[in-house]
Amino acid sequence: MKFQLEDVTVYFPYDHIYPEQYAYMLELKRALDARGHCLLEMPTGTGKTIALLSLITSYALSKPSNPPKLLYCTRTVHEMEKTLAELRLLHDYQLSQLGPSARILALGLSSRKNLCINPSVVSGSSRDSVDAACRKLTASWVRAMAIENPNIPTCCFFENYEKAGSDAMLPPGVYTLQDLRAFGKEKGWCPYFLARHMVQLANVVVYSYQYLLDPKVAGIISKEMQRECVVVFDEAHNIDNVCIEALSVSIRTQTLEGATRNLSKMSQEIERLKATDAGRLRAEYNRLVEGLAQRGNLPITDNWLSNPVLPNDILKEAVPGNIRRAEHFLSVLRRLVQYFKGRLQTENVEKEGLVAFVASINSQAGIDQKMLKFCYDRLHSLMLTLEITDTDEFLHIQTICDFATLVGTYTRGFSIIIEPFDERMPHIPDPVLQLSCHDASIAIKPVFERFQSVIITSGTLSPIDLYPRLLNFNPVISRSFTMSLTRDCICPMVLTRGSDQLPVSTKFDMRSDPGVVRNYGRLLLEMVAAVPDGIVCFFVSYSYMDGIVNSWNEMGILQDVMQHKLVFIETQDVVETTLALDNYRRACDCGRGAVFFSVARGKVAEGIDFDRHYGRLVIMFGVPFQYTLSRILLARLEYLRETFQIKEGDFLTFDALRQAAQCVGRVIRSKADYGMMIFADKRYSRHDKRSKLPGWILSHLRDAHLNLSTDMALHIAREFLKKMAQPYDKAGSSNRKTLLSEEDLERMGADIVSEMLS
Repeated sequence: MKFQLEDVTVYFPYDHIYPEQYAYMLELKRALDARGHCLLEMPTGTGKTIALLSLITSYALSKPSNPPKLLYCTRTVHEMEKTLAELRLLHDYQLSQLGPSARILALGLSSRKNLCINPSVVSGSSRDSVDAACRKLTASWVRAMAIENPNIPTCCFFENYEKAGSDAMLPPGVYTLQDLRAFGKEKGWCPYFLARHMVQLANVVVYSYQYLLDPKVAGIISKEMQRECVVVFDEAHNIDNVCIEALSVSIRTQTLEGATRNLSKMSQEIERLKATDAGRLRAEYNRLVEGLAQRGNLPITDNWLSNPVLPNDILKEAVPGNIRRAEHFLSVLRRLVQYFKGRLQTENVEKEGLVAFVASINSQAGIDQKMLKFCYDRLHSLMLTLEITDTDEFLHIQTICDFATLVGTYTRGFSIIIEPFDERMPHIPDPVLQLSCHDASIAIKPVFERFQSVIITSGTLSPIDLYPRLLNFNPVISRSFTMSLTRDCICPMVLTRGSDQLPVSTKFDMRSDPGVVRNYGRLLLEMVAAVPDGIVCFFVSYSYMDGIVNSWNEMGILQDVMQHKLVFIETQDVVETTLALDNYRRACDCGRGAVFFSVARGKVAEGIDFDRHYGRLVIMFGVPFQYTLSRILLARLEYLRETFQIKEGDFLTFDALRQAAQCVGRVIRSKADYGMMIFADKRYSRHDKRSKLPGWILSHLRDAHLNLSTDMALHIAREFLKKMAQPYDKAGSSNRKTLLSEEDLERMGADIVSEMLS
């Protein structure tokens, strides 16, 4: 369908649109017109992705002289592929309406691990090992040596790509990662370097959050992007945590031992170079005197070495004289490693600010702030000079230098926390030196400043007013949308007690109570007997899940559950979990149904859909608060209180409830779907907790469902399933219309559509 949204003609690839999609596009357009940032919460299963893509690409088509480029950030490769599949459908429709003038180039960009087609490289076990194997074949000095000695291996796909020169281009179209690999095989070109090159020319780029938020990656991939880009962070409910992780570094004993080995190997290489090619070391010294800003003309295979951690103003400076010579720099790193070893030999927990920590390094190791600031770049310049391609082997010393550069660059928003052991396992010595970032706004600030419109959107952003404070920005639009439904296909319930009327909760003083464990088990047993197809259970942590499953096994509850449905469990091993999910789906497809045990904040909670018969019920066992004795969390809470006036309780409740909403939201993925959500903890009956849930869940949570026992919840579940089995009108009646056609939009207008959602 095609319709007018104020002054923009929107091309939408379906015959009907949801009222909330229309309202979402309207707010999005107003944010783009205002050249500002926005926060938009859209219920799951309401076509948020296609609404975003349709509006932004149509907006670009309405401005042919200066169309904005779209940078669409997803969390996982799976989400990236789904987004590009939606975009292809949309692009085909726009071509059918407008012809060749609507042609665009859109592609996904991911790591070598996901794009490489060289069998000898892509067989690596990890992303780092694949990166290292690629560089061994494509580094400029390796290729130069291969010209003289044909026995030195290179990558034929990269060589073919280089030979093609300016002809190595992608024709217009929408390319998933699979499409890029297929195109690379057909042409004999490297898809990874082709995609890296085409990113600058593409109209739409879909890639991971890290390509914009992690400075070590953003400085390489995204540094050329124009200010006119529109940036979308999809599924961005945890964006503050992503920002913090991007700027946090941990050092353990193994890191320091590995760094010591790295330094010995580099020292040997320097001595070898002095004897065979001293001119190369002199050339590097001269380059460092000129300053880092002159380093932008490296070959594409080598420019991963240019430092993106430092702000632009620092890049114009010259590297400090006392670390320009390679041997002097290695001496500094040895002293730094030795200092870290000394700090790890403590029996007490220590917490320190960055200013005091840098002063301590200066007094004890003779390394000042400016030397620390340039460690990351100086290391990578040296690795380039020494022609080191096995970057996987040198990850330990890179971690040390990453840590040093962050410590030398920032003064606020971080803490140094040294712990001799994990207090949950105090009998096992495991000292760790942590540079912990507490301020999410540090990582995202360059994105807000650089691009004219940044859209942060998800199905679970409630309470939405906390994000501007956490990320320290002022959105021009901040809006949460409800879901228009022809039937009440969502049934949330708050279960506060078991059949024996004893309260249930995962509060620390109650979670191990045999009565609570038994009542949670009885709840599950009653539900597997009554609910068909798939049931997904979320626990507050892996340790709690392990404990309660063991208890159920000893009580015989688990065996009784398996009389009705097979049970599958998420583990911290990705391969095991993927296999468990596949078998869970097969069990549901067979008609018997299954139960999947999972963990809040885990892989399943963040990215796996349990639509249709794969998820008819989600049980959230407890409130998924973070481990509140974590020193890192306590330091962050203190920082949020002092800097942004966010109370500890408010943040902990906000974080727990967004995780709970994310878990239960897995069960409903479209309006034709239906499912139940049980919040099994007495604390959900309190208004201060419950009110933090998204509006689209609260709008279906009746007062009669707020204080249930297991028996009452079972009765409601049976009635709900009976109701869902009845036929219904998908389009809805005239006063509760959920599917709008072109004619409806022309007749009703924007204001009436918005009123329908009020």
